[in-house]
Amino acid sequence: MVQFVIPPSRRAIRPRDGVSPALFLLIFAGVWVWLEWSATATFLQPWWGLLVLMCPWLWWMQAAGWGGLGRWRGETALWIRMILVGLIAMILADPRAIRSNKNRAVMFALDRSDSIGDGSVDNARDFILKSVGEKPQQDEAGLVTFGANAGVELPPRVSFPLEAFNTRIDRDGTNLEQALSLSAAMLPTDKQGRIVLISDGTQTLGSASAILDDLKSRGIAVDVLPIQYQYDKEVYLERLELPQNVKIGENYQAVVILYSLQAGEGKLTLQENNKEIYSEDVKYAAGKNRFVVPIYFRNPGYYEYSATIIPKNPEDDQIKFNNNVLSTLFLEGEGQVLVVTDPNGEERDWESLIAALKEEKVIVDVKSSLELSPDVVSYQNYDSIILVNVPADALDVVQQQTLKSAVHDLGVGVLMVGGQNSFGPGGYQRTAIEELLPVSMDVTQKKVLPKGCLAIILHTCEFPDGNTWAKRITKQAIQVLSDQDEAGVLNYGAMGEDWVFKPMPVKEIDSMVQKINSAEPGDMPSFAGTMKLGLDELKKSDAATKHMIIISDGDPQPPPATMLKEYIDNAISVSMVAVFPHRPEDVAIMRQVAVATGGRFYFPEDPAELPSIFIKESKTIKRSLIHEKEFTPAVEMPSPILKGIEGLLPLYGYVLTTAKPRAEQILVTQGKDATSEDGEIDPILAKWRFGLGTTAAFMSDLGTKWGKDWLGWDRYRPFLKQLLLDIGRVRQQGFLRMNTHLEGG
Repeated sequence: MVQFVIPPSRRAIRPRDGVSPALFLLIFAGVWVWLEWSATATFLQPWWGLLVLMCPWLWWMQAAGWGGLGRWRGETALWIRMILVGLIAMILADPRAIRSNKNRAVMFALDRSDSIGDGSVDNARDFILKSVGEKPQQDEAGLVTFGANAGVELPPRVSFPLEAFNTRIDRDGTNLEQALSLSAAMLPTDKQGRIVLISDGTQTLGSASAILDDLKSRGIAVDVLPIQYQYDKEVYLERLELPQNVKIGENYQAVVILYSLQAGEGKLTLQENNKEIYSEDVKYAAGKNRFVVPIYFRNPGYYEYSATIIPKNPEDDQIKFNNNVLSTLFLEGEGQVLVVTDPNGEERDWESLIAALKEEKVIVDVKSSLELSPDVVSYQNYDSIILVNVPADALDVVQQQTLKSAVHDLGVGVLMVGGQNSFGPGGYQRTAIEELLPVSMDVTQKKVLPKGCLAIILHTCEFPDGNTWAKRITKQAIQVLSDQDEAGVLNYGAMGEDWVFKPMPVKEIDSMVQKINSAEPGDMPSFAGTMKLGLDELKKSDAATKHMIIISDGDPQPPPATMLKEYIDNAISVSMVAVFPHRPEDVAIMRQVAVATGGRFYFPEDPAELPSIFIKESKTIKRSLIHEKEFTPAVEMPSPILKGIEGLLPLYGYVLTTAKPRAEQILVTQGKDATSEDGEIDPILAKWRFGLGTTAAFMSDLGTKWGKDWLGWDRYRPFLKQLLLDIGRVRQQGFLRMNTHLEGG
């Protein structure tokens, strides 16, 4: 049966029926305005609010009877529909809640440059402490100090425990831009930020105006407390003028320019290479004064001069740091060869080499690595530098970078001669010296790599920042190793004895560093647990050399004798480093473990000795790179170095290296006669260009050990001279002279 539903007829619309939409629109508008003006919410797309204009149409549909509902049911349905429309409108308008925080964060930026006297800095600090003491309890305050650079003394915090300035600031300049930028970066985003700049406003670096627009756009206000000072008495040296074109044996003049605000007296001194050559009482007038000091050059070389003025009346000089001025001069002479030796080495490594050079009329200057200058200008008088069996830890980072600059920027030649402490066995992996040499310490071309495995056991170090020291020197020791070598670290942590990471290839050093940084060595009760874990893993390794380093205060229980026998049977050496032991017997136990396994024992008095100890120990596993066997080198590439030299004599050992792609391999081994059974060929003499200079590597030695047959050879001295001539700096006469001096910033 089919049923037909007849819709109700339209009914008349009464005036009271229009109350619902009008009331709803009024309520909706009120809620919308309240949310916007109460600062609790905002709408990113407010035009969607116009969607509520559909409400009159909904009302008309209901009032005209199209809904087919009774009066009360229709009224209820209408309100539900309008509320849904209002909610949809608000959702589409993209509402955002706003949380307001009335607490403030203030960063004080304090100028500590040299132009600000210490008294002014102390007054500024008192002002900061007083201001912080009067702030509302929940407000935060922080401090940035600056000069030529900026550093954070205290990040914003409710408390302000400022006792002394700890940040290292370069006070020779003022950089307002960096100070404001760093202060703004330290302000928390959920609080009202403000910067209080305390400075004399004299900027020598950067531009404060470059950062002000950014601060303004971020709503960060900058208050300025100017530091005012007045110097009515001041004496300073403006510059030291030296002659530009000089000759040996002639007299010249150094000119000191002194400026004073008042007339006075003082003592003027001049030092040459840290030796006083002039000291006189002088009188000076207000303004600029010129003093002439006679100087005399006896030998070619690098000269550093320092002039100092000491006023007779200390009150006449308010700033002390500007009473000294430096200047340098280089007097060119005949080219020299610098031979660098190991202070702990044996003279036989270099005495034959030096004697041969002198017989060839080469001017030789011999210095130990401890005597090398960190100033690159001091190497200008050398045509070439020879490193004779010098280990990497005998040269600090600054000295290595200086040698690299001398080659790259000045054109000085460098020759590294092989030996037990050179190349890879000397720890030059990943150093500036490796960068300048034509060979790499990684033996990547070998089919059977002479791999080493190093395990390090960390015990909590009971001295200030002991664990930080331990982790740092562990990373330095691992960096010495080659990429194919393996390294692992153990410690006694929260879960007892465990690996920080098991032995893995050093090429994964980035991963190793992260794990070392997160390690927390604890107080180990016994050596047996960690040494057993290390022994098990080292026995599994296919490395040619296996070594363990243990750093401890010695109070853990000693390992059993059966375990030490296992170490000896598996050719695993153990070196012990005693740091602040509690009892003499602890020292004795650690020494016995080291001696029994063929390792070394160290008892440093200063923690600063630890890095060099660990680096020296990590080089132990690099001994596999030394190949001691008789062989006769073969000529791989013609070179001026070998001009007139035929019939090369045998050598009795060399250090394994890999020639870099652009290097010229001049001498090499002869396959199976000198290398492993795979018949591979290794470089013996290689050279390349590095910047303006040329460097060479001779993987055998030129002394009495591996090169003993060469010492009596009539071609030995010509070989040395031609090698040094080939890599030495080329000197060309020039006619351009340049003079510079500094003014202001």
